Amino acid sequence: MIYLEDLEIGNRRELGSHTFTAEEIVRFARAFDPQPFHLSEEGAAATHFGRLCASGWHTASVWMKLVVASQERELAETGRRVQAGPSPGFTDLKWIRPVFAGDTISYRSTLLEKKPLRTRPGWGMATNLNEGVNQDGELVFSFVGKVLIATRPQTDDTATGASEPA
Repeated sequence: MIYLEDLEIGNRRELGSHTFTAEEIVRFARAFDPQPFHLSEEGAAATHFGRLCASGWHTASVWMKLVVASQERELAETGRRVQAGPSPGFTDLKWIRPVFAGDTISYRSTLLEKKPLRTRPGWGMATNLNEGVNQDGELVFSFVGKVLIATRPQTDDTATGASEPA
């Protein structure tokens, strides 16, 4: 198990990359964000985007998929996983540049802050800067997210400050 205490401020996790195809952009848009610039090249050509681009919610959904895949890789490689709880939310969501059909976005998450929660024993809060960068190195997506992370369980020895036997 990986606990809040094991996480290092400033640590950046590379989550993986995803190439957005025209077909999946349209499929996502039809289901969740049916605006003209997400539905067809023709519809997009008549807008300020000029060509088909992914929904911001699509870019965010791919981030979530890659977070889960990253956790699964960690478990497979090390046998350990972060004991994460729910997220109380996020702030500062930005869709900085459009993600066009054919763009490959690389996602990353950097730990900004961690702190134990006095109001919720056994849990702490991790604050991360989450970003997506396109194939040209341009930032296209970012937000600050918070998530509950389990803290290391207290044993009788750690609670009293006693050290373990050598």
